[in-house]
Amino acid sequence: MRRSGLWHPRLAQLVVGLGHGDELIVADPGLSVPVGVEAIDLVWSRGEPGFIPVVRAILAELVVEHATVATELSDEKVLRDLHDELGDTPLTRVPHEELKAATFTARAVVRTGEDTPYANIVLRAGVPF
Repeated sequence: MRRSGLWHPRLAQLVVGLGHGDELIVADPGLSVPVGVEAIDLVWSRGEPGFIPVVRAILAELVVEHATVATELSDEKVLRDLHDELGDTPLTRVPHEELKAATFTARAVVRTGEDTPYANIVLRAGVPF
């Protein structure tokens, strides 16, 4: 048992196994996951677990060199929280259709219970040096 950090066995294993440039998507429960791409469904009810707490837990474990969200994400609180969590990590906004295209090459999609429209983020793994 770990003292802190990610306790979800598969999510922790996935994060540790990401290489430079690999992408991990954290999403609302409605984002489609293509056949052949791993889906890790954390959702247990509407709103739970929330998008930001899941992103926060992953960011505590993963070096991220770039993040991408949809231009359609308009919830100011979610955007502000993302900026706070990402710190100096560059954040790009692209049309939702472009973000959805990233699901085809992502290592995995982690679904949260978030019910905010377009609450999805692509996290591109970096290196710690």
